[in-house]
Amino acid sequence: MLRIIFAFCVFGGLCFAWEMRILPINQAKFLVGQKFDFLVEMKNAPKNPLAVSINGVKAEEFFRKTPYIWEENGILSYRINEVSFEKEGEFVIKAQSGQVESLVHYEVVQPQISKNAKNVILLIGDGMSLQAKQMARILSKGIVEGKYKDVLAMENLDRMALITTSGYDSLTTDSANSASAYATGHKSVVGAIGIYENATKDPFDDPKVENLTEILKRSKKMQIGIVTTASVTDATPAAFISHTRQRFNSNRIALDLLESAPDVLLGGGLRYFIPKSQANSRRDDERNLIQELKDKGYNVVFNQKELLSKSKYSDKLAGFFHYGNLNVFLDREILKNDKVLKDFDNQPSLVEMTEIALQKLSQSPNGFFLLVEAASIDKQLHNMDWQRATYDTIELDKAVAKAMEFAKNDKNTLVIVVADHAHGASITGTYHEKDGKTGREAVRVYGRAVFPTFEDKNGDGYPDNPNPEVTLAVQYANHPDYKANYHLREIPVSPTKREGHKYIANPHSNGEEYKGNIPESELEEVHAADDVILMADGVGSEYFKGVMDNTEVFFGIIRALDVEL
Repeated sequence: MLRIIFAFCVFGGLCFAWEMRILPINQAKFLVGQKFDFLVEMKNAPKNPLAVSINGVKAEEFFRKTPYIWEENGILSYRINEVSFEKEGEFVIKAQSGQVESLVHYEVVQPQISKNAKNVILLIGDGMSLQAKQMARILSKGIVEGKYKDVLAMENLDRMALITTSGYDSLTTDSANSASAYATGHKSVVGAIGIYENATKDPFDDPKVENLTEILKRSKKMQIGIVTTASVTDATPAAFISHTRQRFNSNRIALDLLESAPDVLLGGGLRYFIPKSQANSRRDDERNLIQELKDKGYNVVFNQKELLSKSKYSDKLAGFFHYGNLNVFLDREILKNDKVLKDFDNQPSLVEMTEIALQKLSQSPNGFFLLVEAASIDKQLHNMDWQRATYDTIELDKAVAKAMEFAKNDKNTLVIVVADHAHGASITGTYHEKDGKTGREAVRVYGRAVFPTFEDKNGDGYPDNPNPEVTLAVQYANHPDYKANYHLREIPVSPTKREGHKYIANPHSNGEEYKGNIPESELEEVHAADDVILMADGVGSEYFKGVMDNTEVFFGIIRALDVEL
C-alpha cells in the first residue's frame, strides 16, 4: 500500500513526519515564466529508483533539463534548477520510490489587466499592526469627543484588504519570510528570503524562486529603487534582492546588492560595505564595496546635505547614512541627544529619501518599482517603545503622502501601503498621574480613560511633546520580563538584560516590573500572528479586497504592471 507523504519542514531543519518531500510546497502559485529551483528530497537512500513526474510527464522531459541527483547525509536529492511553467493551469507533481509517494499541486497564472501601470511604489511599515497605525492617527491627527479630526494619508487610499501573514513553517512569521512573500509570491520559513528550505546546512544552496525585481528587470527593463530606515541588508530590502536561508548573513547580502545593482539604494548598513580593516566595519574581508559601487557608476552619498544636493545625481545613486540602522525620528528630529546620535547628526528623513528616489526613478522610460520601508516601527515595538514606533509610523505616512502626490500627477502608478506582520501592542486607554497615582494604578480604562493631550502647534503632523500630561496606555500581549514605564524614555533602552541562559527585566529601566508571558529565552517583545491592513490606490488597485494571503501582493503587482515572461 502506498504511503502518501505531504512534506512539512520548519526553520533550522526540523522536519515533521516526512520521508519524501517536494519543493516548492503544495499549493504554491507561480507566474507563467517565473523561474524557480525544483527539488525532491527523500530520507534514507531508497532501494527503488526515484520517479518524478508533472501531470504524468517525467520531470526531466517536462522541464527539458537533466536533473542533478546525489546522496548526502542519508538524504537523496533530485534537483533541477531555473525551471518555469510556460502556460497557465493546474499541475500535479508526483514523486515515488517503491511504496513511498509524495504529491503536491501547483497553480500557474498569467494575470491580465485592461490598462496597466507603469510604476509601482510599495511602502512597508515593518510591524505596523492596526493598533500601531491607530496610535499614529491619535498622535498625528488628534481625537475630540470620540471623533478623529482627520485620518492618515495612507487611510485615504481607495482600496483596502486584510492580509494574512503566516509562513509555511510557523503561524507567526518574521520580516524575512513575510517580505519574501511580497517579493516572490511564495511562502518561506522564518529567517529565509526567496527560497524553499532544504535539508542541507548551507544557507545559500536552498531552492530559489525568482523575485519581483529580477522579473521586472528581465521582462520590462524597469528601474529599481530601495529605500529603508534600516541597514540596506536588513530582511525587508534583502527579500527583494537576495536568496538565502539566513537573513543575518549581511556580508553576502551586500554582495548580492552589488550584483543586482538597484538604480537607487538609500538607507543604513555602511559597516557591511567598507573593508574589514576600517573602523566600524563588519565585513570579513578587505573588499571595499563603496569603491566598487563607484566603479559601477554610482554616486555615493553619506549624509542629508549630500543627498539633497541635486548636482550629485548620476545614473545610479547609493546613500549610506549610518553604520547600522538609521536613528528613529524622535531621536533624530526632536530629542537630538548627542549620546544617541553620536557621529550621525545629519541623517535624511524617510520622506526626503522617498522624494529623491522618486525624482531619480521618474526619469526611467520603462517605469520603476520603488520599495520604501519604515523599518523601525518594528524595531521599536520589539523594544517596547511605542512612542518611538509611533513617530516613525507618522514619518511613513508623510512618505505615503509624497507617493500619492506623485501618483496623482503621474496617473500611471500603483501605490500600496502594507505591514509585513503585526505586533501585540494594544491601546488599553490612557495614562496620567494628575491625582498622584503611578504605575498600573494610573492606567485609566473605560470612562476614566480621558483623551490624551498631545499637541501639534505648528501643524506638521508630529506632536510637539511626545510625553504629555495625559498619554496613551499601551500594553503588550507578548512580552518578556520588563519594567513598565508609560513615560517617554529620553534615551532608548532594552527592556531586558541577559542573565545566564535567560533574559530578565533590565535593572537599569524604571517602572513597575511585570512577569513575562513568553519564554525566558526571548530577548524582547515578539511578533504577533495577527492579520495586517493593506491600503492601495492607483492603476490596478482594485485587485486588493477582502481577505488575502500575503503572497497575493506579488500577484497584484504583477497584474498591475501586466508582466509577461
